[in-house]
Amino acid sequence: MTDYDFLIIGAGTGGMAAAKKAANYGMKVAVIEREKVGGTCLNRGCTPKKLMVYAADFALKEPLAGSYSWQKCDRTVDWNSLMNKIHNRLDAISNSFKETFAEKGIDLIYGDAKFTGSNTVKVKDREITADKILIAVGGHPIKPGLPGSDLAITSRGMFQLDKIPNKLAIVGGGYIGVEFASIMNAFGAEVVFMDTSELILSGFDQDLRTTVQQGLIDRGIEFIGETTAEKIEQEENQLKLYLDNDRTIVADEVLLATGRAPNTKSLDLDLAGVATGDKGEIKVDEYCRTKNKDIYAVGDCIDRIPLTPVAKAEAEAVVETLYGKKPISIDYDFVPSAVFSRPEAATIGLSESSARDKYGDRVKCYCDSTTPMLYSLADDDTQEAVTIKLVVLGEEEKIVGVHMVGEHAADMIQCLGVAIAQGITKQDLDDSFGIHPTIGEEFMCMD
Repeated sequence: MTDYDFLIIGAGTGGMAAAKKAANYGMKVAVIEREKVGGTCLNRGCTPKKLMVYAADFALKEPLAGSYSWQKCDRTVDWNSLMNKIHNRLDAISNSFKETFAEKGIDLIYGDAKFTGSNTVKVKDREITADKILIAVGGHPIKPGLPGSDLAITSRGMFQLDKIPNKLAIVGGGYIGVEFASIMNAFGAEVVFMDTSELILSGFDQDLRTTVQQGLIDRGIEFIGETTAEKIEQEENQLKLYLDNDRTIVADEVLLATGRAPNTKSLDLDLAGVATGDKGEIKVDEYCRTKNKDIYAVGDCIDRIPLTPVAKAEAEAVVETLYGKKPISIDYDFVPSAVFSRPEAATIGLSESSARDKYGDRVKCYCDSTTPMLYSLADDDTQEAVTIKLVVLGEEEKIVGVHMVGEHAADMIQCLGVAIAQGITKQDLDDSFGIHPTIGEEFMCMD
């Protein structure tokens, strides 16, 4: 007889969603967590970063206030107060999750989990057996193997800074590097960031990448493309970052935002018969089932789409497959995503290049740029254009991709996502009513 019907390793978004759903089916459930309930997204990712974005937005809107006849006033941010407020809020959310576990009879076990057999996990001195096991351990930021990398911080360290750096150097032009470049620039730091590519945000639509990159540059952020960091050295109270183009950057902090890896190394997965890939990602089938038929895996520790809503959907699908007697697999074709930089960017479906690779000459694109009414009274160059783009297919012009850069991009793409997944055409948008005056109505009148 096993200790639990369903044992979950990891109390992040995926693990929590699976635990609650399985408990609702009457299963005896336990969750193992080695840090704080809520995982990366709550404690050192999406949530605190978005709160920092909101805080930074007050600084970005300040110059525009004068255009609307607000009298000038001097404001400064109390960094320590802000971070204390953020961490207190995160603690409150984490505690509410723990209360939910208790209410539903879900056991919460703290410690590092290691497999000792196909259905057995050891935590400290306790061996736990379960009929089914879900691995939802997430991932962690990795540092490139360059000399002096121990002197730099990762995204996790950005939430532990004791002050705003005067100058911040960021290695990596993915969404993490881009978002922190935007945030810290708004807080008043001098920011320079770099990438091995000519454009930031690899994998996104090229028009989106170009527009965001130029928007960051217009805000005074320096971008260095097609370069590689070679080493970091300490020089008194600052760091020297050496690049392969013979340039040296002196900064107070260096953020390495060069990628993430699954938290699977310490699990002893081989003892459970679970196969992994070269980067430690767990190999799963369409139902998130591993090579061991009793073990499933979801979220950032598998090789799918490392986004919080995806982890939640995968986890709930696993529970439905196991206990709802309804085998469910996830459709990854229309997963929306966003970059919470300023300018903000969001996307769903295929980029133009991906669509042309797949469908060739059947692809057509519509792309418009406009200035929001918010900036119509601007007294200076404090403006931010909005760019929207549709990727359509065939004579019926079925929409297979939507991309937007500008204020509220994430919310608009989120709302369009349901329609796009249902296969609407450009004509369906043309026949719809917009709300005037809004940016959203621009989607209904693209030529």
